[in-house]
Amino acid sequence: MDKVKKNFGFGCMRLPMNGEEVDLEQTKKMVDTFIEQGFNYFDTAHGYIQGKSEKALKECLTSRYPRDKYILTDKLTANFFKKEEDIRPLFESQLEICGVDYFDFYLMHAQGAGNYAHFKECHAYETAFELKKEGKVRHVGISFHDKPEVLEQILTEYPEVEVVQIQFNYVDYDDPAVQSRACYEVCRKHNKPVIVMEPVKGGNLVNLPEDAKAVLDELYGGSPASYAIRFAAGFPGMMMVLSGMSSMEQMNDNLSYMKDFQPLNEAELAAVKKVQEIFKSKNLIPCTACRYCIDGCPKHISIPDLFAIMNTKQIYHDWNADYYYNVVHTAPGRKASDCLKCGKCEKVCPQHLQIRNLLEDVAKEFEH
Repeated sequence: MDKVKKNFGFGCMRLPMNGEEVDLEQTKKMVDTFIEQGFNYFDTAHGYIQGKSEKALKECLTSRYPRDKYILTDKLTANFFKKEEDIRPLFESQLEICGVDYFDFYLMHAQGAGNYAHFKECHAYETAFELKKEGKVRHVGISFHDKPEVLEQILTEYPEVEVVQIQFNYVDYDDPAVQSRACYEVCRKHNKPVIVMEPVKGGNLVNLPEDAKAVLDELYGGSPASYAIRFAAGFPGMMMVLSGMSSMEQMNDNLSYMKDFQPLNEAELAAVKKVQEIFKSKNLIPCTACRYCIDGCPKHISIPDLFAIMNTKQIYHDWNADYYYNVVHTAPGRKASDCLKCGKCEKVCPQHLQIRNLLEDVAKEFEH
């Protein structure tokens, strides 16, 4: 990992576009600027931009720069392999598409309870470790979207994992649905360097609600993105913070404060805390996540998590809440629509919420 020059990386899931195609000329300019400013870390995956991200990196990066000038991370994604025998051909195709003969980092993609069993059954981790022995991968890691106890399980069962990529930003930090802080603490416990994804929550911490934006505007003129990215980068053990930049304007803004990175000072941290409180105040369901309701639920529905996701969706209106609803916090028979209306949850709720009615609202939002 000694090739990593700075703790800021170019996430290639949101490259500049011309209609349905990647804007290769603008991407080349962004790549050139990134490298000229002393940065060298690029992150992609086989499915990013419907397979166009890897191809764009060959066109804009790997065919234009010597291999020792950049670090390239790619990922093994569950829906591209059905059995163990599929993994190596997929991996070799990724190398070819990207135009390289090895990846610096190869991550088991979007790990969580929903797909971890598939990776284990197909010996995906073991295959990745073999690829490392063969020199086709320098470091093996995971990207992770689930609860801290699942991360604990993975790192316990596969201690050879070298790095963990997690969703981490100041809004998700204590969010009961995402649990960024707890996942980060698991990484620290296992002494794993952390790669941060979604530091600006898919752009939502750039396009802030007006009352939240006003708090940051009272500071020193930094962009909303600057406070979000510097917040994430300021924690111990953060090897890399990724930003999915889709314009030169975003690139220049990010580089302006990450070239000579400084953690948030006390005044800035206080402002971020105010913004956190503003976001918390916008929760439409006043659930405190005491979790009393879960113990007696005959369907074992994760009610507080579903409410947290509902609140997230109402604030952000983005895909991320749908992902957490469908992949992380529900299972067959445990969706909001599976509620039996028995009312046991409402009898123990300290907030006296009309949980049965609220679950109907959640089902309408996510299960249409």
